Amino acid sequence: MNPIHAVLFDFGMVLSAPPDPDAWHLIRQITTLDEETLQAGYWKFRHAYDRGELTAANYWQDVARNGGTTFSSEQIAGLIDADVDLWTQLNKPMIDWAQRLQRAGIRTGILSNIGDAMAEGLLRKLDWLCDFYHCTWSYALRLAKPELAIYQAAAKSLQTPPERILFIDDKAENVAAAKEAGMQAIQYLDHASFEREMEVRGLGYLLLASTVSSPTSQ
Repeated sequence: MNPIHAVLFDFGMVLSAPPDPDAWHLIRQITTLDEETLQAGYWKFRHAYDRGELTAANYWQDVARNGGTTFSSEQIAGLIDADVDLWTQLNKPMIDWAQRLQRAGIRTGILSNIGDAMAEGLLRKLDWLCDFYHCTWSYALRLAKPELAIYQAAAKSLQTPPERILFIDDKAENVAAAKEAGMQAIQYLDHASFEREMEVRGLGYLLLASTVSSPTSQ
């Protein structure tokens, strides 16, 4: 197995925790849609939003039309803010590990399916995102996981061969695509099982990041 020179993280459900129920409640209040209708609209247009085919404003208007209504500009502004809050509950063990990797000189990156206003909101709210070597946001490339081209773009941005990148994502189809792109990849379900899988694959040394030297210094 090739040595790992960079670790590439998904954001949602890997660096972030499950969606914040308070933020979802606020989204429901702003839209006035019932749970089933809101869930259907929220996910129906999400991939197009993440892929940059829709701006945040257009995305929320599509959610509104799907529910048989319209949203004012004030509602949309509130929905954009609440949507950022929805996905910024943090998975502290994973963030702590990413920061240990960074301090040890291991290159880190993010590859996330995310819309324009979401990415801007995360960068505004989470200053530690600037410590990653590169963040590949799907909307900016007009691509989205599991398209192979987005993995290739992320590897190029990390200036690391795919076979020396460990990719971590919560969705099986995204992990499978990363492997097809030549990366090593692990599906993240919870932190305990993730650490066990790292050990099984002989990558446990990366969990002890303070003892790892930078591959660029070897």
